[in-house]
Amino acid sequence: MTGKNDTKECKWYPVCPMKMFYEAGVLDAFWVEQYCKGDWESCVRYQLEERGEPHPDWMLPDGSIDDNLHKYYEKKFYS
Repeated sequence: MTGKNDTKECKWYPVCPMKMFYEAGVLDAFWVEQYCKGDWESCVRYQLEERGEPHPDWMLPDGSIDDNLHKYYEKKFYS
């Protein structure tokens, strides 16, 4: 039995900051495997995006805020 998420990544992944953080080596693969390429419907970022609600780029898929990602983001885009 297969679910609709089994072979499909989140539709937002190509433009999601989680992809950028992961490719930069500052986000653990767990997040991408668990949410972006796994159970993306349980991702808080996905849910907020679907409702058109703003959220910080450094918010993790479980809804927690990662200060290290915030620092990386600030350095990358504002220094």
